[in-house]
Amino acid sequence: MEIDAPEPISPAYQKLRQSAERKERMSQLNQLNKHAHSRRSLLTAGGAGLLGVSLDNLLLSETIGQRLMGQDRVVHEPISGPAKSVIFLFLFGGPSQFETFDMKPDAPIEIRGPFHPTPCRTPGLIMSDHLPQLANLSDRFCVIRSMTHSFNDHSGGSHYIQTGKRWHVPVGGGFSATPDDWPSYGSVVEYLLQKSDTGRGNDLPGYAVVPNRLGKLQEGGQYVRPGEYAGWLGKPFNPLTTAIGKRSADDNPYWRKCSDDELRFGLEGLGNEVNLEVMKSRVALSQQLDHARQNWDRAFTQNVDAIRDRAIAMVTSGKTRTALNIRKEKPAIRDRYGRHLFGQSCLVARRLVESGVKVVTVHYDCVDGYSWDSHRNSGDVKKKLLPTFDQGCSALLEDLEDRGLLDETLVIALGEMGRTPKANADWGRDHWSTLFPAMIAGGGVQGGTVFGKSDKMGAYPTENPTSPEDLAATIYWRMGIDPQIMIPDALGRPTPIVDNGEPVKEIFF
Repeated sequence: MEIDAPEPISPAYQKLRQSAERKERMSQLNQLNKHAHSRRSLLTAGGAGLLGVSLDNLLLSETIGQRLMGQDRVVHEPISGPAKSVIFLFLFGGPSQFETFDMKPDAPIEIRGPFHPTPCRTPGLIMSDHLPQLANLSDRFCVIRSMTHSFNDHSGGSHYIQTGKRWHVPVGGGFSATPDDWPSYGSVVEYLLQKSDTGRGNDLPGYAVVPNRLGKLQEGGQYVRPGEYAGWLGKPFNPLTTAIGKRSADDNPYWRKCSDDELRFGLEGLGNEVNLEVMKSRVALSQQLDHARQNWDRAFTQNVDAIRDRAIAMVTSGKTRTALNIRKEKPAIRDRYGRHLFGQSCLVARRLVESGVKVVTVHYDCVDGYSWDSHRNSGDVKKKLLPTFDQGCSALLEDLEDRGLLDETLVIALGEMGRTPKANADWGRDHWSTLFPAMIAGGGVQGGTVFGKSDKMGAYPTENPTSPEDLAATIYWRMGIDPQIMIPDALGRPTPIVDNGEPVKEIFF
């Protein structure tokens, strides 16, 4: 909107003009919303989901609103750093520091835990005897023993760890993602890719989540856990998400051998029974219906069509189909990862980054409502959780190294919290977010090292406390993204992607 004004422009007049321009933009946005809602039933096209949302949502007001607010004027440099990609192994529920990477064998018996240390290749690192394969590879990774934050809550911790930003919902105030959440690392990377010349026209997603969205297999999927989504950045920057089901309410595919029929890694919103050829026909129908659209503001058609076309290209491309098809792998490789859901998901993550995907999150979820959230006992930790994690993660590191990809792929494994120093009679432990470990490999990490220390009771950091903000800054910095780069928030205000975080540069060469 253009307003003639005398020179010089007074502050009062400038404020009035800005108010008028904003009202005009909001009026346009409301008008576009009316058109978008009238087309919802057409664009759903049989429920075909793209990037975790259906076609109508890709064309709705978030993206158009961002354009109206001037957010498309932001120019970003291409992403180029030592770490060309990131694999984020998220162990949701909170693995115990005492039973994994920060054992306390000299602590009182009620604290030190039921497991024993095992020899490893890292001086000063005391690892569990139930992580033997990772112990033999400890010269390939660094353990941060001093991760810490004060959000002692699963959903809030999940948001914090995957975004580097505290959740706006208070502890205990909610369980599921909201549109006001901070964007995940992967969503920020996806946004920057789409805004750069190198990212436009790419038929691969910049960001993917496997095997499921967090919470999908727990209690009928009622919890849509926060952290992995684009939040206020907009749905077009959500991850491409796969979907794997389970056999029954009591089943846990992370803990057993899965058949090839189960491991199809179908796309979220389509279901495993719907293949990409069927989806293509649905897209074709949607495109035909689009030709009949009326009352659409053609000033924005090119922008909307570009978003839709990119989404279609990503989920129907040969590269995506090939990367998700683990049947193309040699049986020996698949066996090395383990035929359980976590191992095969780690393998898919390797295939995705090898194809060019920048960020892949692998969720090891709490299907039974406990799992890594080991309140009751340490039995499942010993028999199920640690062996499957040990196998899948160690195979991933070796496989990446064998293919010459480890130096350019940052691999991070951690939960959203640790466990209490004092355990119950069956060695169950409760929530404890003030201390927990993170394993980091690849991307130039100095293997065979530790960073930070904890006290003798395993309760608090005593050296180099490392926050989720620091972790976020480290990931962005290693990918060649300035942690202080500004992106526009939901109101178009420039916002740094990291607040008060510093990269942990000491762990890299």
